[in-house]
Amino acid sequence: MGPLSKVLVALVATLLSALAWAFDPFVVKDIRLVGVQRVEPGTVFGYLPVKVGERLDEDRAAAAVRALFATGLFNDVRLEVEGDVLVVQLEERPAIASLQISGAKEINADALLRALRELGLAESRTYDRALLERAEQEIKRQYLARSRYAARITSTVTPLERNRVAVTLAIDEGETARIAQIRIIGNRAFSERELLDQIALSTPTWLTWYTKSDRYSRERLAGDLEGLRSYYLDRGFLEFSIDSTQVSIGAEREDVYITVNITEGERYTVAGHRFTGNTLGRDDELERLVPFKPGDTFSGSKLAESTRAMTDLFGQVGYAFANVNALPEIDRDKREVRFNIAVDPGRRAYVRRIQVSGNARTRDEVIRRELRQFEGAWFDSERIRISRERLGRLGFFTGVAIETLPVSDAPDQIDLNVIVEEQPTGAFMIGLGFSSTENVVLNASLNQQNFLGTGTSLALEVNTGSTQRSLALRSVDPYFTADGISRQIDASHRRLDAARLNLGDYRLTTSALGLRFGIPYTEVDRVQIGAAYERNELTLGANSPGPYRRYVDAFGPDSDAVLATLGWSRDSRDSAIAPTRGYLMGANAEITTPLGALRYARTQAFAQWYYPLSRDYTIALSGDLARGWTIGNGIYPIFKNYYAGGIGSIRGFEGNSIGEREDGLPVGGRTRLLFGSELLFPVPGTGADRSLRMFTFLDIGSVFPDLPDLADLRASTGLGLNWLSPIGPLKLSIGVPIRSQPADRTQRFQFQIGTGF
Repeated sequence: MGPLSKVLVALVATLLSALAWAFDPFVVKDIRLVGVQRVEPGTVFGYLPVKVGERLDEDRAAAAVRALFATGLFNDVRLEVEGDVLVVQLEERPAIASLQISGAKEINADALLRALRELGLAESRTYDRALLERAEQEIKRQYLARSRYAARITSTVTPLERNRVAVTLAIDEGETARIAQIRIIGNRAFSERELLDQIALSTPTWLTWYTKSDRYSRERLAGDLEGLRSYYLDRGFLEFSIDSTQVSIGAEREDVYITVNITEGERYTVAGHRFTGNTLGRDDELERLVPFKPGDTFSGSKLAESTRAMTDLFGQVGYAFANVNALPEIDRDKREVRFNIAVDPGRRAYVRRIQVSGNARTRDEVIRRELRQFEGAWFDSERIRISRERLGRLGFFTGVAIETLPVSDAPDQIDLNVIVEEQPTGAFMIGLGFSSTENVVLNASLNQQNFLGTGTSLALEVNTGSTQRSLALRSVDPYFTADGISRQIDASHRRLDAARLNLGDYRLTTSALGLRFGIPYTEVDRVQIGAAYERNELTLGANSPGPYRRYVDAFGPDSDAVLATLGWSRDSRDSAIAPTRGYLMGANAEITTPLGALRYARTQAFAQWYYPLSRDYTIALSGDLARGWTIGNGIYPIFKNYYAGGIGSIRGFEGNSIGEREDGLPVGGRTRLLFGSELLFPVPGTGADRSLRMFTFLDIGSVFPDLPDLADLRASTGLGLNWLSPIGPLKLSIGVPIRSQPADRTQRFQFQIGTGF
């Protein structure tokens, strides 16, 4: 029998276990590859489980075919025998010469190409039809998630020379499907309109182009249904249930119809309650946390808040895993519910270890020194709450979380994981300019609240202009001593050429050096004491304003002052950057001593108060009263006057422009009275993101030459935006004066960076 070519295997990928026909086993003397073009022979031999000198039988031949098919490099694999030579016939899959996407607008085409590359579909890769079909389905899924239910993806594969193909994905995105109708069926106690107001999804309105609330999302619908359930539970409907939810798409695949079937049940009142389990003798304290008295309508949120408060009560004395469950006992005939509040304090635990994470810049010690829960001490939920708020008030972090982690081999121990999310805490600006009056001007400032991650605040300002020259340095070390006494150092040298700014014909040069210490005496209270030296040089021109001439007549062109300072502050805000609750208040006073020529005093009282109206809405109120006093029969220094106007005081008015004028120029006043109110709420479409919030405001106030005169008050209202930008807190406002004087200068649009209120 002469040399015969015997086909051993002619199989597709699903029929790899059987041979085309049988053959006698033999020892392979040589292996020859046929059809290899792009694939390296070494790659084929590496996957082939048969080597020269080995015995080949039907099982090993089938295994060889399976191994080569599994590489995904070949469309067809056949084994032939010529004498003692194994011939491997291969048909390579083509390579993708080009991959293009057309018609993509809703999703960026480059983003789609990157996603396809991660799937294995890209230029120079091996073409696989199954992979292409999976890619089509993935792209379709992305469009479905964006409510593009009519989207179609058409793929075209064009053969090219040298066993290559060009792949084109043509996308017809179709129109975005909108929610055409939302129906709630089964409601009796509340109207459908009232219930629809409780959910975020909606039919198209004038604002849905931005909020996207008219686009269906399974996740958003699930959240809305939970909100609907809470709405009913808070109004006494203890047995409320959502029976079914139907979501259908119109024939053109551009309209979505949602139907929610509910059963309200009956409204229940509270008949009473009792405590069971181990209350650790704290029945009286637990009773004060019960939000109901007999006859009250049941409220699910009040009950949940009450059980959380009870759990925290046990947590304050070391019971980290206390469990409080309110079990309802329903009397359907009387439509009453009585609660069995089961208390299980669990085992008392102490903190084994505290770990800090998320602080790439801030040093561990800066975070740990704010913690009031210590390692080795009993777990205390109140101390943990205080620790979290103290970290939030630093202003270094956009988020602070403290997790409780049980220790697996020690049931009476827990670990705490303090997780912080850092934000930029500094701003650096530098400017270089040229003008006919200033020549070359260098203006630079550095403000870093968390210098080198040490928690120390450092600010440096340099201005080389001919109208205003300044060099100022401020350093605040919040832990000058280990027990939290802070130290603040201020040094500055400033010169103002008012004539060049059309503020009057005079020049004022001021040099100052100050030292202040802050002493904490509670978790939220601090007293500041300090001293400062200030020297002023006033040079008058021929047309100087009257107040400055009178000042020079009294004190001469040069004067100095040695001041004693005293202050108090209380800060209970939950965050220094984006507070939603708590308050900041304080009072400051500075008075000159007999060591200097000037004799005056200045006092200030201020307050900021934040109260959450709901999860999304916060009301903020602020007040400021400042007053300058003359000691003895001297003249109050004109350059110590207070000013008002601008985004820091009364928005809608030009900065420092409110008050009396002399020679047509604002001169401020010895008394300043300010009141501000804001209603903060999320930007539509951003959810509960606290880094970007809008607000409406009402500002009232003015400055006065002596005692406040309410007839001179200014007022403004408007709309604004708070943004925790990468360069620091940014506040924008558009203000409209609603009470002004004829000489006032208005300024509708204003912004500033680096302030919290």
